[in-house]
Amino acid sequence: MSILQEIRNRAALLQRHIVLPEGEDRRTIAAARLIREGNIARFTLLGNEARIRELAAGEGLQLSGREVIDPTRSEWSDDFARYLFNRRRLKGMTLEQARELAQDPLYFGALMVATDRADGAVAGAVNTTPEVIRAGLYCLGMKEGLEVVSSSFLMILPDGRGYTYADCGVIPDPEAGQLPSICRATCDTHQALTQTEPRAAFLSFSTYGSADHPLVEKMQTAVRLTRERFPELIVDGELQFDAAVVPAIAQSKAPQGILQGRANVFIFPDLNAGNIAYKITQRLAGAEALGPLIQGLRKPLLDLSRGAVAQDIMHVTAIAALLAG
Repeated sequence: MSILQEIRNRAALLQRHIVLPEGEDRRTIAAARLIREGNIARFTLLGNEARIRELAAGEGLQLSGREVIDPTRSEWSDDFARYLFNRRRLKGMTLEQARELAQDPLYFGALMVATDRADGAVAGAVNTTPEVIRAGLYCLGMKEGLEVVSSSFLMILPDGRGYTYADCGVIPDPEAGQLPSICRATCDTHQALTQTEPRAAFLSFSTYGSADHPLVEKMQTAVRLTRERFPELIVDGELQFDAAVVPAIAQSKAPQGILQGRANVFIFPDLNAGNIAYKITQRLAGAEALGPLIQGLRKPLLDLSRGAVAQDIMHVTAIAALLAG
């Protein structure tokens, strides 16, 4: 059974409630139909109710009850505004600004998650990644023990193997001190989605000091800090990619290493490397790329590519269900 099928099956058993803030987008409506057909999760679509029901009828999707909410007419809006105001007033947000945001579907959806009216949210087909992250930070805040929001991609190769790459979509040039949080979040994502023990390689153009450069020192420092902060994680580095994934090369280049060429989580030194690597894997190796999966927030608010199709939204909804616990 493929990783994606396993993700869908496990999500179906959980029956989490996932909110879809971009309910007036045709792709989201089509995804809702797929979610219903696969019994993947309970869902709520946000937006103008008449417009959503019209689009849903065109997809042959009958919606009932709380499956559609118009944030501008919801009885929750006032409570959400006060909740958001109390979170952000020390940052200068006024109650009027909070009321305006609480009627925005993206923020309304994040506030549903924050107040336990939903288990997770999926957006980004219409909203940009910075907009999705901002809503998450305003409404949800950071997961305990983590300092930065980052992203990961689950890369599923044609032979069924799954690897998780980070950060490929959020932090352009993470500092050494930020990489432990990225590693912790990515290992949690990998474990939740693949049900395999994460083994993280901090990647570089150097293996164990074979080159001397500040960029190498950055990854060496990141490995040391990760081991100090999260000693339970299996991590190694700095490693060249071949030493991270090919046992014979690991034996030659890093014989004392803990990974021995069997890494399944890759921590990249910057966004250039991570973004290029996931696209090469996707386009040349034929891998399926699921992401960018926003991580580090207190509860799941997952991002989509604005080029996402209905099936992508359906799969990320299943992922949100698993990450909700």
